[in-house]
Amino acid sequence: MSFDNVFVATGAAILLTLAAHIIARILARKLSWLPMVITALVLVVTFLFIFQWDYNHYYGAAKPVFDHLLGYVTVLLAIPLAAMNFKGLPIKKLVLIVAMASLIGALLPMSLAYLFSLSHDTILAFASRSVTTPIGLSIADIIKAPLAMANLIIIVSGIIGGTLARFLFRGIEDDRAKGLALGLVAHAFGTVEAWQISQTAGRYAAFGLAVNGLVTAVWVPIFITALSV
Repeated sequence: MSFDNVFVATGAAILLTLAAHIIARILARKLSWLPMVITALVLVVTFLFIFQWDYNHYYGAAKPVFDHLLGYVTVLLAIPLAAMNFKGLPIKKLVLIVAMASLIGALLPMSLAYLFSLSHDTILAFASRSVTTPIGLSIADIIKAPLAMANLIIIVSGIIGGTLARFLFRGIEDDRAKGLALGLVAHAFGTVEAWQISQTAGRYAAFGLAVNGLVTAVWVPIFITALSV
């Protein structure tokens, strides 16, 4: 199928993506074990195959719109955060958990990349692994890491985290713990999965994503700059 016109291609890309999201959301409600993000990805690929639409063309049409919206979505996370009830929370323990997640989320993959003798640019790209895409790409830009590599690492780690979460959470009943873990480890993808668990899990995932992103965005550039001196 031909989508030569820019406006037609952009509209078709948006409709195709939204259709995949809606269907994946419906399936996730009926089949709780089915990761919504993976389902949506498979549906997008299936739609592209059915319509014989080249992926690069689809990506080029969809990217400007969704990149622009991604920044707004990140800011809109303040809405579920405002509805959270922090009364009775162990703040000191929560601060410690977020700090550890931020440090381990960046330093562990960088250390593994170094041990496997990967390139300097790849090691830097892994510094952004634990934060959501807009923040991660900003960090990558500051520390001079390759943006494409950083973007790939963020997306793949989010998909893996969001996919494995349902299996790892067996036996865990506290939705706050589930949501916080998903937000800290799998950022935006994890937050999507958390909202499928419950509103409480979704809010805590948004909290983990936002605070971890803020903390990581502050210390990682300073740390990398200090190492380069």
